[in-house]
Amino acid sequence: MDVLALIDKLDDLVHNARAVPLTDQVRIDREGVYEILDQMRSTLPEEIKQARWIVKERQEMLAEAKREADRIVDEAKEKAERQASQQEVVKLADKQAAGLLDEARQREREVRLGAEDYADEVLGTLEVNLEKFTAAVRRGRERLQGKSEDRASDGPFVTDDSDASDY
Repeated sequence: MDVLALIDKLDDLVHNARAVPLTDQVRIDREGVYEILDQMRSTLPEEIKQARWIVKERQEMLAEAKREADRIVDEAKEKAERQASQQEVVKLADKQAAGLLDEARQREREVRLGAEDYADEVLGTLEVNLEKFTAAVRRGRERLQGKSEDRASDGPFVTDDSDASDY
């Protein structure tokens, strides 16, 4: 399940919790909260693994582009050496080799930039998701802490969860 869906589920659980009569407190199914948190813990490593896979793929694409550029350069050099017998042919070969080298460098740059953009986009999405997850957890904890502080200040009306169910 997607982390954002789990965050929404946790938010709904807190939002739809039953109110304790005569107080502003609510009862939350502790097991339900723990279940959702466990699902989040199991989902996050998968998203991190995906981000690592994307970085690895980017590195492989860059390495492949470099190998291709090297192959093109080597091809151009070999071709230039074979045609070196005539000065005009040599000049033409040099132009072609330079053109091929420039083309290979441009291709390598395009592939590298595309891979970097893609990796940055995925990592940015992951960062946003993690920030939302952190904010939702923080809100949930603040709500729970606020409820605990309210319960402590209410005095004898609500002493523990078993008393709260009697209302």
